[in-house]
Amino acid sequence: MTRRGFLAGLGLAATLALTGASLAQQPAQPGGAKTAVAIFAGGCFWCMEPPFDALPGVISTTSGYTSGQTPDPTYQQVSAGKTGHTEAMRIVYDPAKVSYEKLLHVFWRNHDPVTANGQFCDHGSQYRAGIYYGSEKERELAEASKTEVAKRFKQPITTEIVAQTTFYPAEDYHQDYYKKNPIRYKIYRTGCGRDRRLNELWGNEAGGAHS
Repeated sequence: MTRRGFLAGLGLAATLALTGASLAQQPAQPGGAKTAVAIFAGGCFWCMEPPFDALPGVISTTSGYTSGQTPDPTYQQVSAGKTGHTEAMRIVYDPAKVSYEKLLHVFWRNHDPVTANGQFCDHGSQYRAGIYYGSEKERELAEASKTEVAKRFKQPITTEIVAQTTFYPAEDYHQDYYKKNPIRYKIYRTGCGRDRRLNELWGNEAGGAHS
């Protein structure tokens, strides 16, 4: 059950009506003097919000698109795999309460780092996993974390580590989908086999929040 197929089964118009959301993009939330921003991609962004929302020190999460070429892409464009973007998560956090290293730890354990161009039941470069660093220090920490993760697996780590580019917030109906549509979210997550695969990869360390 891919996410595109899941939405098609519901009917996009019906999904929008049920969520009461519009297609207007959410305004960007810039980091202030005491906040920082991290951007990760781990497949379906619906499923990447819960573990970070549950993490003390995280102020907000925003689903969106990054590391592509087309300006202001829509979900339809990105999901078709024609813009170069991947579905991603922008995290605004308080570094006095949670470190970038901790965010990386949670990120790795919420995606499949040994599958290229896809995550779980969703396939294509638009679902590729990645860490998008905003500074040289973040790049170093990301590379170090990748080295540690690589020790756990026989297969090569396929999660990309590249510099941040423009992050475009996704349409409103994607934001907090797991809260707005908990039953549909759980049906998709279970049907996609996400938790089963995470448990295979990470055992007791898998996930951290499966709302």
